[in-house]
Amino acid sequence: MKPETVEFLTAGLRPLSCRSCGTCVLVKKNSMQHTSIQWTSDASRSCPVFAEQKASGAQTALLDTCGNLTESIEIALKDGLLEVPE
Repeated sequence: MKPETVEFLTAGLRPLSCRSCGTCVLVKKNSMQHTSIQWTSDASRSCPVFAEQKASGAQTALLDTCGNLTESIEIALKDGLLEVPE
C-alpha cells in the first residue's frame, strides 16, 4: 500500500474503549454524521453484542457497530476526547 493511502486511512484515528465491554477500537469522526471505526480485534470475540449476533447465526459483517459503542463514541465527543473537523 502506498504511504499516502496508509496516511489517508489511518490519520486521525484514536483508540477508544467501549464503556460497556472494554473492547478497544480506533475511531475518527469525519463529520457529525460520519464516523470511521476500525476494529483492532475480532468483534465477534471481543464485543458481547457481536458475539450474541454470531451465536444466533447472523452475519456480523453486516453490522456497523453496536449501540454500546455508539454511546461510548457520543460520550467521548461530549467529553472532548474526540473532535469533529470543521
